[in-house]
Amino acid sequence: MTLPRDYRGQTCALARSMEIVGERWTLLILRDAFYGVRRFGEFAAHLGVPRAVLTDRLATLTETGVLARRPGTGTGRREVYGLTPKGVALWPAVRALTAWGEEFYAAEGGPRRVFLHARDEAPLAPDGRCTGCGAAAPVQDVLVAPGPGLAPSGPDDDPVTAALARPHRLLTPLLTTAPPGRLTKGSSR
Repeated sequence: MTLPRDYRGQTCALARSMEIVGERWTLLILRDAFYGVRRFGEFAAHLGVPRAVLTDRLATLTETGVLARRPGTGTGRREVYGLTPKGVALWPAVRALTAWGEEFYAAEGGPRRVFLHARDEAPLAPDGRCTGCGAAAPVQDVLVAPGPGLAPSGPDDDPVTAALARPHRLLTPLLTTAPPGRLTKGSSR
């Protein structure tokens, strides 16, 4: 039996929110959008998500105003996706779920990626406050950097995985040009 896509009869805000971000792959797509992933092929290669599923999830996120789709630069029909203000407002939830996962389901060797305050490069606490200066770091002032549990880069890494091996400010496009040819799934995300 196929599960319904909505929560008919539920009137709470959490149920309505889950209709948009509660499907499998959606939060990982949003995480990658915060990392600066912009192109369909980059999402597909980094996540290993089936293309039909990715198409459906991106359509839902654009239809609901969480992502915006616009023409990319260069030649060909290459559209890019970016978080809207409505999408950026999901950052505290994405950050909190990541912190929860690190606390209760930590990877061997430690976190694969860490969040730092761009101003002083001090780590962020689970609540989003800088451990150095104590300021609440808005998403635009957050760096994502390799953590101690991140596997070394390999030659088969997809372009997103390779780019995330270096510190990068959230919401800034991760790859400035589309890689040639079709992307393939990398060995470590």
